[in-house]
Amino acid sequence: MLALLCGEARQRGLPACVMTFEPSPRDFFAHRLGQPALAPSRVGSLRDKLVALQRCGIDEVVVVRFNEHLAALSATDFIDRVLLQELQTRYLLVGDDFRFGAKRSGDYALLDAHGSSRGLDVARMMSYEVHGLRVSSSAVRQALLEGDMEQAAGLLGRPYRISGHVVHGRKLGRQLGASAPGRGDGFRTLNLRVPHAKPAAMGIFVVQVHGLTPQPLPGVASLGVRPSVEDAGRVLLEVHCLEWPLPLHAGYGRVVGVDLLYRLHDERHYDGLPALEAGIAQDVQEAQSWLRARAPA
Repeated sequence: MLALLCGEARQRGLPACVMTFEPSPRDFFAHRLGQPALAPSRVGSLRDKLVALQRCGIDEVVVVRFNEHLAALSATDFIDRVLLQELQTRYLLVGDDFRFGAKRSGDYALLDAHGSSRGLDVARMMSYEVHGLRVSSSAVRQALLEGDMEQAAGLLGRPYRISGHVVHGRKLGRQLGASAPGRGDGFRTLNLRVPHAKPAAMGIFVVQVHGLTPQPLPGVASLGVRPSVEDAGRVLLEVHCLEWPLPLHAGYGRVVGVDLLYRLHDERHYDGLPALEAGIAQDVQEAQSWLRARAPA
């Protein structure tokens, strides 16, 4: 869809532009109803979305704050005010199930009829399938919920990635495993704060880390609320690199991307630090075994 959009933009001498909403409409309405549990889990952060769109050749991204005013805007007003007056849209490409305007009253037929009379070319792209499964955010969420990272990667066309700045943590990882042979620095981790409280994926994963060295580094990561450490409800991505060729503090402040390749298991609560240390050591062994099994001969 993005490739088609970029091709049309080049032919017309226009920038290829994507419109997205923050928060998502479903998120907004769930919180307005006082039922945040109804909000869908977040597949990715706004940062990851912008990076992915740039890689696909998109020139501009319009991030629209979804609020009461936008929720009450009629479908025809959305076309006239937002698309034509503010954005000066000349060509619009939407999915086959696209709905817009107050109470989702607008659809492709309305866009085509109302927009064409005002010089707006409207096109739609039918659903795209991978192995018989329609590609959609719902399908990606379901795959991530089930821990099927292979299915998620097939739908996305790439491994599922979370990116962010490396921040300081409690330095607990340096203590864990420090007494074990070959682990003088313990199970030290890169900590990335997840900006949303309801990520689509949770658990312990085999990962690859991009952004620290020219080649990605293998690792094992915990994505969740750390029930054995604080259980404070704040979501954190903690990554232990199996190889660490950098100085001790070299990672802080960098923006890294973490590809979640395989889910080992859900988050677990361990009774005490010795049990947590043993659990991490087991996760490291399983991650190494998984990576060895898939290494080229």
